[in-house]
Order: sequence, then structure tokens, then C-alpha cells
Amino acid sequence: AEEKNQTTPTMIRVVFDTSVLYSAVFKQTGLPAAVFDLVVAGLVIPCVSPAVLAEYREVLLERPALRPHRRRALQVLDSLDGVAILVTPTQTLKVSDHEEDNRFYECAEAAEADYIVTGNLKHFTKPHKNTKILNARQLLELLAETRRKE
Repeated sequence: AEEKNQTTPTMIRVVFDTSVLYSAVFKQTGLPAAVFDLVVAGLVIPCVSPAVLAEYREVLLERPALRPHRRRALQVLDSLDGVAILVTPTQTLKVSDHEEDNRFYECAEAAEADYIVTGNLKHFTKPHKNTKILNARQLLELLAETRRKE
């Protein structure tokens, strides 16, 4: 794994489940959008893998419900392209019963991510190694807490 930046020990590495990005695109107000604003503000570092990026693109650009929001979907994908850490997982994991969700666990492991952020806690029931599972609200609360301590 690459070296963590020593000047910002509070930078949190996250892997976003597609549900969070879907919600951030679909509804520009709300918790998922607020979480995505943390990425744009540089407060969290998104981590992606080729498989995760492929799922983001497929869902955000191909789902009929998001077609009216294509510009916003492209903005979200562009923002990620600009700041995300791209990792290539080296092993296949079986943490989730939903096979496609294991790609997020694999990405998190390869990136040494602190959290998987999901809108679907039923699919991500188990933490893995040092990666915990949060929803958008929990991530926002955690960051607010961290800021108060600094």
C-alpha cells in the first residue's frame, strides 16, 4: 500500500457503495449529497478499484431513473476521477452474501480504507479487517466529532 500523507492524519479513506452515489445524484440535497460534498471539499479520500468504477459508471449513467440527472452523474464521476485513490485488489473476498458487494470489500482492503459508506446497511453487515461500515449520517457525525476535537 502507498504511504499515508503525514501532514493530514485525519484524512479518512472511504469506499462508497454505489447506493450513496446514486442518492447523491438523484437528490442534490440530503445526506448522501452532503457526504459527496466532503469529497469535493477534500475532507475524505474516496478509494476506487476498476470493478468499483465500472459499477459506478454502469449505475450512474445507465439507470433510466438517473437519465434526467446525467449532468450531475458526470460531475460526480469527474470529481471522483480527480481525487480518488485507484487501487487494484489482489485477492477475491467472500465477506458479503451479495457477490457484487464483495468488490467494495476488496477495494477497501486494497486501499486500507477506514470505512465503506453505504445506503444499504443490510448488504454490508460485517466490518472487514480495519474497515468499518457506516451510512451517510454516521460518516457526517463522525467528521463533525473529529472537527470538534481538533
